[in-house]
Amino acid sequence: MSAEAVSALGLLGRVELPGVAGSICTARRYVRGVLRRSGQRDTYDAELLVSELVSNAVRHSESGRAGGLVTVAVANCGESVQIAVTDSGSATCAPRIPPGQDEGAEGGRGLWLVRELSLSWGWHEGAAGRIVWFRLARR
Repeated sequence: MSAEAVSALGLLGRVELPGVAGSICTARRYVRGVLRRSGQRDTYDAELLVSELVSNAVRHSESGRAGGLVTVAVANCGESVQIAVTDSGSATCAPRIPPGQDEGAEGGRGLWLVRELSLSWGWHEGAAGRIVWFRLARR
């Protein structure tokens, strides 16, 4: 999500975190706090999905290297909220939902969950890095 897009949507909060596994929990708490302060009562899906995206950023992007950063932005879109995770991208790995999800697999379902639980989602490369975003209805 570009800075212009975030501004137009109504930025509720933005945080930059180290590209380490410990940031997954921090991102979850941050999103919960921002959403509750904005009047959102149900934050479970947002917390789950931001966990998946930050986990992917740390595992599969250059942000997971020493000194890497991940940014989480939360924006008000009226009847929905948009959450975007920006990382440093990867030359060898792009966000995709693997075909034929195996219910017995221990991993690989993060983006599938994002697709299933969100109103919409997507990703693009931007000047700041790779941005993966999703929208959820406000409740």
